[in-house]
Amino acid sequence: MVAIPLLALHLDDVVDVVLIPPTTQCLAEDVRVLELMRRLEDVAGEIDPVAESRFRHPATTQPDEHGQGNLAADVMIAAHRAVVDVDVELGLVRVVEVSTAQDVGRAIHPQAVLGQIEGGIAQGVGLATTEELIVREGRIVNASFTDYLLPTFADAPQVRAVLIEEPSEWAPFGAKGVGEPPTVSSTAAVLAAIRDATGIAVWRTPVRPEDLVLAVRAPTPPPSPPRSPGGISA
Repeated sequence: MVAIPLLALHLDDVVDVVLIPPTTQCLAEDVRVLELMRRLEDVAGEIDPVAESRFRHPATTQPDEHGQGNLAADVMIAAHRAVVDVDVELGLVRVVEVSTAQDVGRAIHPQAVLGQIEGGIAQGVGLATTEELIVREGRIVNASFTDYLLPTFADAPQVRAVLIEEPSEWAPFGAKGVGEPPTVSSTAAVLAAIRDATGIAVWRTPVRPEDLVLAVRAPTPPPSPPRSPGGISA
């Protein structure tokens, strides 16, 4: 095992940073890795480091007894509205459109930001309609993509996105993460749209065909959703 230190090297008025922290361990089994290590040692011996820098995000705190506190270094906010077509006789759902407004901090590359949002929405739609890992007696019974149903391009809804720029106070160029929020609230938006379209109080994901068909044929109050120890619905 060989460890390589983090180096900041000044070469012809250009600062090159070797991004290998001291805690990183590299297996020296590959000859090419060994050659790279020798070259780094040679360069480090010839040139003195000219700069060293460390970054720490703003301090956070543990939540209080009410679950409140300065829990995050920054906040990402997104709102979603879904439009769905539902066939209650067959239990089929098609997500037609998802509209969203999202605080992206600073859209450094707007097209890339939109791509991240569309990808996150696609994941949220999959969680709402098809994706479910089924475990029985400790074994995964749908361990292939034949049985674990991922949404495809044909399932992707039209996305209407509005980018709201409220720059982060500490992140580079004011940017914020943009791919994660859509994976959360777009799922809730799809379920809300299904409830609004059918009147069926669906509460689990994904919404299975039998959840809709049986609710229509024999309407009974749905079971209460599980609750977390803190009393918040899961």
